[in-house]
Amino acid sequence: MKNKRILLKLSGEALQNKETGQAHDPKILAKIADQFKTLLDEGAEIAVVVGGGNIFRGLSGELGGTDRTTGDSMGMLATVINAMAIQSALENANIQTRVMSAINMPAVAEPFIRRKAVRHMEKGRVVIFGGGTGNPYFTTDSAAALRASEINADVLMKATKVDGIYTADPMLDKTATRYDSLTYAEALTKQLKVMDAAAFSLCMENDIPIVVFDFFKEGEILRVFKEEIAGTRVGQ
Repeated sequence: MKNKRILLKLSGEALQNKETGQAHDPKILAKIADQFKTLLDEGAEIAVVVGGGNIFRGLSGELGGTDRTTGDSMGMLATVINAMAIQSALENANIQTRVMSAINMPAVAEPFIRRKAVRHMEKGRVVIFGGGTGNPYFTTDSAAALRASEINADVLMKATKVDGIYTADPMLDKTATRYDSLTYAEALTKQLKVMDAAAFSLCMENDIPIVVFDFFKEGEILRVFKEEIAGTRVGQ
């Protein structure tokens, strides 16, 4: 099995019900738990990095008068809230979990220690990384690339609401076409916005393939895990 250990990057918005404004939709969380159970049954070792955009974004805070460093710290705290929400949903589905945070908060999460994270995964626990990198000015995409490198992930799976990377935003441009595959250099040169340049560069340096896929399409996450044709693959 080539893709045994995976790092799944989930946005905070993926947990949100856009119609009601509810930050954590129980139905979405339950569906996430079902998808994780499917992967675990296939023998996957799973780690997750979750964003905080459904609660707070540092850049948005800066526009409202909050300085960037403070805003990014607030955003990192939001990711820990989301990590705990995912943990609760998974444990309701009888999946063992650990939340690990880059920001020290021992009452709710373990500190991030690479060897402990790997050991948890080897024991079949889903490890949920909160707190981003622990530093301002870095996105959770960068945190995902960093954690994927540290735990020696076989693949970084970027969960989105579209079925891959397009030449333009397919929601706005009907002529946009989807890439089946790209090299890291092409992704950087074309300045594709699906992940930031730091994340692409870190994955390139450590030879970790990235697959961008539609998280909400039935069975798609399993197809990506089994390396069937799904989403857009970025690699060497």
